[in-house]
Amino acid sequence: MNPLASTVAQPTALLALEDGTCFFGRACGVCGEVFGEVVFNTSMVGYQEVVTDPSYAGQIVTLTYPQVGNYGVSKAVMQSPRTHLRGLVVRDMCHTPSNWQSEGSFPDFLRDRGVVAIEGVDTRALTLHIRNGGAMRAAISITDTDPQSLVARIRASPSIRAHNFVEDVSERGERTIPARPKALRARKESGLPKLRVVAYDCGMKRGIEDELAGVGCEVRVVPFDTPASRVLSLNPDGVFFSNGPGDPGQVSGTARAAEEILGTAPVFGICLGNQLLSMAAGSHIEKLPFGHHGGNEPVMNLLTGKVEITAQNHNYGLVFHSMGPLVPELCGGETAHVRDLRHWARQGLAPVVQTARHGRVRLTHVNLNDGTPEGIQFLDMPGFCVQYHPESRPGPHDSGYLFDAFVRLMDAWRRRSGRSEGNPSDYLAIDVRDRRSPHAKA
Repeated sequence: MNPLASTVAQPTALLALEDGTCFFGRACGVCGEVFGEVVFNTSMVGYQEVVTDPSYAGQIVTLTYPQVGNYGVSKAVMQSPRTHLRGLVVRDMCHTPSNWQSEGSFPDFLRDRGVVAIEGVDTRALTLHIRNGGAMRAAISITDTDPQSLVARIRASPSIRAHNFVEDVSERGERTIPARPKALRARKESGLPKLRVVAYDCGMKRGIEDELAGVGCEVRVVPFDTPASRVLSLNPDGVFFSNGPGDPGQVSGTARAAEEILGTAPVFGICLGNQLLSMAAGSHIEKLPFGHHGGNEPVMNLLTGKVEITAQNHNYGLVFHSMGPLVPELCGGETAHVRDLRHWARQGLAPVVQTARHGRVRLTHVNLNDGTPEGIQFLDMPGFCVQYHPESRPGPHDSGYLFDAFVRLMDAWRRRSGRSEGNPSDYLAIDVRDRRSPHAKA
C-alpha cells in the first residue's frame, strides 16, 4: 500500500497563533476547530501517552520529533480512558503503522476520539518560535482557513488561566486500586504490612497508579476537591497529590487541604502536586515561558549528586526563594538566594530555607537546563515532591526510585507511630544507578 495514498483527500488545515504567525497543513484527525494554548513536547516516542495524559487539557501540543504514528496505537499504553488535549500538531503523520503490538493507526485513533490534528507543519520552526515568544493562545481550524479571521478570533478567546481544567479531568467518585500481589508478598516476607495511600486525583495518569501499586500500596483515589477531613478519616499511611492540568491557582482549595494534611501523614506530590504542596508551604508559583514538556530533561538530585534524565509536562513551577530565608548553617554559610539554582549543583549543596508555617524545607532537585527547582523535601515533617514524572509513561526510567523513597518514608513514619521526632532525612538519597527495593533495609 502506498503510504501517501491516505493523504490525498486530506482537507487543508490552518494553525494560527495569537501573535499572527500562521502555518498551513493538512488535517490528520477529526475535521473541526479547536482553541487552546500551544506548547511543544520533545519526546521521540510516546505520542499515545501524550494525547491521553490529562495534564494536557486545554493545550494544543506540538510534537517535535518529525515522524509520528509509525508504531501505531495500543490499549496497553493509555494513561486515561480518553484524550484530553485540545489539538495536535505534527510534521509527518504515519497512516500505515508497522509494529507487532499495533492495534490500529494513530490518525484513526485521533478521529475516533474527536481530536483535531494538523500535519505538514514545520514543527522545528514552530518550536523555535514558541521558545522565543513563549506559550501562547492558538487555534487549529479546518473550517476557518482565513489567517486574518482566525487570528482575530484567537485574540478574543479566553486564556488557559481562566478555567479550572482539573475539575474537568478529576474523577468524581472514589475508587480503590489494590496493591500488586508480588509486592505484597515481598513486603510480607520482610515483615512489613501493606501500605494504604490516599491519592488526590487532579488528573492522575494510569502509570502513576501502577507504580504505587507496584511498590506495595493499596491506593484509594479521591476527587481533587475532597476535604482533608475525609482523607484523614481513612487513616492513610501516606497521601499522594497527583499531576494535573492548568494553573494551580485554580485549585487553591486542594492546596489548603494539603496544608491541613502536612505533618499528619507522609505526603508525596508529582507535577501539579509539587506546586500544591509548595503553595501550602508558602511558595509563590510562576508560569514558565514555554514550560518543560518531553522525556529528556536533565535533573540533578542534590543529595546524591547524580543526574536523572526525566520526563516532564508542566508550564508552572515554584519560586524557591519565595519560601523563606536560607538557613546559613545548612547552606554552606550562604545567606543570599540565587535565581539560577544550578549554583547549588556546582556547590554540591542542597540548600534549606526556613518557611513561616512548615519549618525547614530543602531543595533536593534542580533542572540542569535552566536552573529551575525540580523537587523539595520537608525536613520537620514527612513529605517531599518533584516537578517531573517518575512514572515514565512515556520517558526514561531513571526517577522510579522516588516511589521507593515514598515507601521508605511511610515505613519509617509507621515505625515511629506518627511522631515527627527523628524524621529520616536520607530517604531520597537513592542512587539512580542502583534503584533500591522498597523492601530493602531502610
